[in-house]
Amino acid sequence: MPFIIGANSAGGDFSVDNSCKFNRAGSAYMHITPGGAGSTTTFTFSAWLKRGTITSNQMFFEVGAGGTSDDFLFYFHSGDTVKIFDYDGGGTNIAILTNQVFRDPSAWYHLVLAVDTTQVTDTNRVKLYVNGTQVTSLATATYPVQDFVLDVNSTDTHWIGRRGDGVDYFDGYMAEVCLIDGTQYAASDFGEFNEDSPTIWQPKSVSGLTFGTNGFYLDFEDSSDLGKDVSGNGNDLTAVNITATDQATDTPTNNFATANSNMISTTDVVLTEGNLTVTSDYASGWQYAGSTFAVNTGKWYWEAKATVVAATDKTFIGVGQFNTGEVDFVGDANLGLSNGLTGHGAGVGSYSYAQGDIIMVAMDITNNKIYYGDNGTWFGTLDPAAGTGATTQTVDNNNFCMPMVGGYGGSSWDLNFGYPAFTVSSGNADANGYGNFEYAVPTGFLALCSKNLGSDGG
Repeated sequence: MPFIIGANSAGGDFSVDNSCKFNRAGSAYMHITPGGAGSTTTFTFSAWLKRGTITSNQMFFEVGAGGTSDDFLFYFHSGDTVKIFDYDGGGTNIAILTNQVFRDPSAWYHLVLAVDTTQVTDTNRVKLYVNGTQVTSLATATYPVQDFVLDVNSTDTHWIGRRGDGVDYFDGYMAEVCLIDGTQYAASDFGEFNEDSPTIWQPKSVSGLTFGTNGFYLDFEDSSDLGKDVSGNGNDLTAVNITATDQATDTPTNNFATANSNMISTTDVVLTEGNLTVTSDYASGWQYAGSTFAVNTGKWYWEAKATVVAATDKTFIGVGQFNTGEVDFVGDANLGLSNGLTGHGAGVGSYSYAQGDIIMVAMDITNNKIYYGDNGTWFGTLDPAAGTGATTQTVDNNNFCMPMVGGYGGSSWDLNFGYPAFTVSSGNADANGYGNFEYAVPTGFLALCSKNLGSDGG
């Protein structure tokens, strides 16, 4: 099957400021039950999605009670394809499954489902767009009969982030979520190809669209009410197991690095909270999680907070590199933690650490130097802004390097590449204005995000 490369928007005039993080482990979802029926033949659903977990059924839009009742489903299938399904006790009415697979947890995908069952031609009744292009090559294609009455825009409960019967929770991020009641729009009504880079699909303002009676638009800009409808309809969704801390600045117009669900060494390494919390339950032997973004040049800053420090905790924090088909920590350019902090590399020495401590990492890949600090103070004589104190490490600029956390014994770390998994008290951005860090970003270093990668060529 072909792979889909996710949308990437480093430029453009329209900025998406926020997304909402849906934590599958925390059973996060939203729902609304319309007070009356709208158009039950015609609708459009549009959303930008960034995946966390792969290889599992994950519902991003569903209408109905789930199980064997009348239901409409739009979701990532366990084979990492996209599936559209409508069924009732009498049988299947719609069954569409893509050939394409969606396995990139670093990517924002834009999915648009445009339905009008009154259309004469069956293939025009259900249209699926991915990153601006209509999907016409399908593994399964069963279209509804003409004038088929849908559950969408009925008085059945509409779900975002799970199935109606409480299974198949979505894991990852959503942005610019729109339900249109009564109009079959195209992808071009929600996004556009970048003027300077015509292969890049990017969001555009949807303020001019007609949302209809039961339509809603979630921009996630109000952290106190992440289910707030800003379409003008007042069709607010109820958010369950979602709090203000789930408002994210990781968006399709500035995509931040996270831990990579495709870059873990064992299933005993568990990623949660939008792939920003890394927990290792492995009893023995070193295991790791690498980041979604890898670079071979530039200066990059990130933080890791110790959320669980077990008695048997052994952890490495540092830089990993692709070597001979696998990822390894870079020689002595990593920080070893074991019942106290023992550094590997000049200028670090040893240091005691505890739960709640924040490790600072400054990766100067251009000059092959790695700097570490703890709770706002760089170790020893290390000074990343001045470029002093650190010895040249065994980083190969010809290979791509990535932030990496590894270890065993029950340790858990919250990562911050610019969008934090933990609450920060200071709110420090880099020189370009990107990121939200607990401690000041060293001069010359940047947050690991698409805006910075696009401008500084990491």
